[in-house]
Amino acid sequence: MGVLRSTQSLQAEVDELRASLMVGAGWRPSGGHADAKQAPGDEPGAASARTVCVTGGISFVWFAVVDRLLRHGYTVRLALETQEDMDKLREMEMFGEDGRDGVWTVMANVMDPESLHRAFDGCAGVFHTSGFVDPGGMSGYTKHMASLEAQAAERVIEACVRTGSVRKCVFTSSLLACVWRQNYPHDRRFPTIIDENCWSDESFCRDNKVTWFALGKTAAEKAAWRAARGRDLKLVTICPALVTGPGFRRRNSTASIAYLKGARSMLADGLLATANVETVAEAHVRAFEAMGDNTAGGRYICYDHVVQRPEEFAELERQLGLPSRGVAAQGADDRPARFELCNRKLARLMSSRRRCTYDTYYSVAFD
Repeated sequence: MGVLRSTQSLQAEVDELRASLMVGAGWRPSGGHADAKQAPGDEPGAASARTVCVTGGISFVWFAVVDRLLRHGYTVRLALETQEDMDKLREMEMFGEDGRDGVWTVMANVMDPESLHRAFDGCAGVFHTSGFVDPGGMSGYTKHMASLEAQAAERVIEACVRTGSVRKCVFTSSLLACVWRQNYPHDRRFPTIIDENCWSDESFCRDNKVTWFALGKTAAEKAAWRAARGRDLKLVTICPALVTGPGFRRRNSTASIAYLKGARSMLADGLLATANVETVAEAHVRAFEAMGDNTAGGRYICYDHVVQRPEEFAELERQLGLPSRGVAAQGADDRPARFELCNRKLARLMSSRRRCTYDTYYSVAFD
């Protein structure tokens, strides 16, 4: 949402994404499913426990979440914000006509409560994955965008509450909503654990202008929790690290650039991590399903790998086309990291035996 693109750049993104999804992610061309049946209640306005709505334009995470939901047998309503997104999606020929292959498309603006209510009506749950970015420059994010994102989050939750069929919402936040605080102790013998109980300091993010993206994600997530408090709505938030995976260089470059503002400090403190987009999408669906029996709730930190070596960070910069800031050449701080990320709560939800943190070196192969 709130994204301006050139026709050429968007077409290039669509072409690349179509190719990667068709080959690697199991997307189905709609032409081969002319006889696909609609489940009862799939049409807009009819309630179905297996019908959900996903907000947010044709973004990197959005596509992965939609794909994962379809694999799990859900009927998915795609809430698109612009006619341009609608046209580009049709050009991809992934879904065909509304209702085919279990997918519907609707127009909904996250700043317009009425359009959100219409989009959500008949859905059992909502996945709010959208976010503001600035593709017009290298900043990636501004203070104004942070304010808009918080407003949008509140309106999405209010629309969920207002819509009688919606009982659950999975909200995409960011690890950056957990890690930025000031006055951390420097002389602790053991690192401070950063988990889902930690929140970034909004005042610190506001004063430290490289962290506008963190400010927006923190403010938006807090706004969502305030709006849901005491209401008849189950809410879970997923806080992914820097999202990588096939196509991330082009498809998610703007959000990645915004995320990496202040990354040198995160690297030194042991807080710079990545999450494959498939892991992020699966976490969304697992959380949604576990909310039904109240085995999922609250916040979940999501990451696959903690970036520990300066050369890994330099490779991230190179893949995103960013000028190197000399972190690898200067070397990392000899002091041990002050912090340790912990995603144990999500690991339990995903029935994984992964450790809380990772000390194994992974070669950098983000794309």
